[in-house]
Amino acid sequence: MTKLKWGMIGGGEGSQIGPAHRLGAQADGLFEFTAGALDHRADVGRAYAQRLGIAADRAYGDWQEMLASESTRDDRIDLVTVATPNATHFEITKAFLEAGFNVLCEKPMTMTVEQGEEIVRLAETFGKICAVNYCYSAYPMVRQARAMVRAGELGKIRLVVTNFSHGHHGDTSDADNPRVRWRYDPAMAGVSGQFADCGIHAMHMAGFICDDEVETLSADFASTIPSRELEDDAMVNFRMTGGTVGRLWTSSVAIGRQHGFDIQIFGETGGLRWTSEQPNQLIYTPVGGRTQIIEKGESGLHEDAMRLSRVSIAHPEGFPLAVANIYCDLADAIRGETRDGLPNAADGVRSMAAVYTAVASAKTDGTWMDARPPMFRT
Repeated sequence: MTKLKWGMIGGGEGSQIGPAHRLGAQADGLFEFTAGALDHRADVGRAYAQRLGIAADRAYGDWQEMLASESTRDDRIDLVTVATPNATHFEITKAFLEAGFNVLCEKPMTMTVEQGEEIVRLAETFGKICAVNYCYSAYPMVRQARAMVRAGELGKIRLVVTNFSHGHHGDTSDADNPRVRWRYDPAMAGVSGQFADCGIHAMHMAGFICDDEVETLSADFASTIPSRELEDDAMVNFRMTGGTVGRLWTSSVAIGRQHGFDIQIFGETGGLRWTSEQPNQLIYTPVGGRTQIIEKGESGLHEDAMRLSRVSIAHPEGFPLAVANIYCDLADAIRGETRDGLPNAADGVRSMAAVYTAVASAKTDGTWMDARPPMFRT
C-alpha cells in the first residue's frame, strides 16, 4: 500500500506535542513525512525539517509558503497537521480546507464558537476531513469502553464522573514563569484557562464513551492564585441529551496529582473505570458481581480495541501510540473507509461551545445553560 503524504505546521524542535505527532503519524507506515513549516523562525524551521529528512524544497519557512507550494504540486500532501499556538488554528485550518487539504488540528480547533461552526461548514462544503486531536479517545481500552456501552453491556448509562486534574501549576513562586503564565492570560489563552486546556478533554471523553452529547451545564470557576485572571480550578456539572448526569473536575493546582485524567461510567447493570496513568486496564464491575480487570491485548475484546492494539498483553502502549491510532483512523478515512471514532470538527465546535457556556455559567453563580453550539440546537 502506498504511503500517504503528510505535512506538519508547528511542532518544531523543543515542542511538547511535535514528537508525538511525528512518532504517531509514522508508527504504522501509513504516512510519509513529506513537508513541514515547523517553526515561526523561518531559517530554524527549514533547517530542522531537513534534519528530519524533509527535502529542501518542501522545508518551508511559514505556513503560507507551504500552502502556496503544496497547492500547485501534483504530489501534494494528503494531510496537514496544525500544531501551532491556539490563536492561529482557525486561520490555518480554514486556509488549508479551502485549498482542498485534509486537516488534523490540535485542540482547541478555534478560539470562538462562530469560527468552529465555520470550520464545520467548510469541511462539508469542500468534502474534506477536519479532525481534532482528542487523542485520549484513541487508547484501545477507551475504545473498548465505548464498545461495551454501545453493546448495552452496562445498560442505560445513569452517571459519568470524570476529571483531568494535576498540580504542576500549583507553585505560587512559579506563577510568573512564561511557560505557565500564558495559560491564565486572556490575551493568549482566550476566555478560559484550565477548563479550555484540560477540562474539555474530559468532557469530550464523557461524550465519546457514552455515545452522547452534552446538552446543558452549570459551572463554578476559581482562580486560586491571585495573579491569575483565568481559572486554575473548575467544577462542571452537566446533563447529556440521553439523560445521563455528568460531573467533571479539572484543576492545575492539585499538588500530588500527576497526569490526573480518569473517567467512571455508571450504568443500570454495571460500571467502568479507566485512568490515563494505567491505560492498559479497564476496570469493570457488573451489578451484583465481582470487579474485573480487562487487559489490553487479551482475547474477547471488541473489534475496535483489538484493531488499535499493537503489542502483546502486559506491554504498555503509551501516549504516542494513542496519537498513532488517530492517524490510523485518518488514513482509513482518507482512503474512504468510515471510522466513527475519529474526533472531527463537530467535536471541536461542541468543545468550544462548552467552554463559552461554562465561562458564562461561572459568572452567574452556576446558572444552568444550553451548552450546544447554535448550529446543533435545531
